[in-house]
Amino acid sequence: MPGIDECLLEAMRLPGARGAALVDWTSGLALGTVGEFPGGDHEAAAAEAAEIARLAAEQRAFAPVDDDVAADPPLEDLIISNRDSYHLLRFVPTSFDSSVFLHVCLGRSDGNLALARIRLGEMAGRLVLG
Repeated sequence: MPGIDECLLEAMRLPGARGAALVDWTSGLALGTVGEFPGGDHEAAAAEAAEIARLAAEQRAFAPVDDDVAADPPLEDLIISNRDSYHLLRFVPTSFDSSVFLHVCLGRSDGNLALARIRLGEMAGRLVLG
């Protein structure tokens, strides 16, 4: 079961990976980072991604259809794309009230979004926090 550093290094082995971070979406703090993000500032990238994650997670329109099932976290992932990159935010489920997600920036020309979603889901399930 990998910790934060091992998980982020594994994320950087994804095709097209430019940067990876584990971010707390309530505080906007990066718990770990590796690689490069647009703008070159890991902390700013973490805070901006956390704002998007928090906004999406708090919207009832994105809640699970089955109201009898408590979702923790409320979403699986978010995908943001622009002309040259994909940003994949994968929420990490935990046994406690977790508010963290993995953020991977992939180059659009050489990244594989489908593979990244699958692998980040696997990584999030194995990640050991604490």
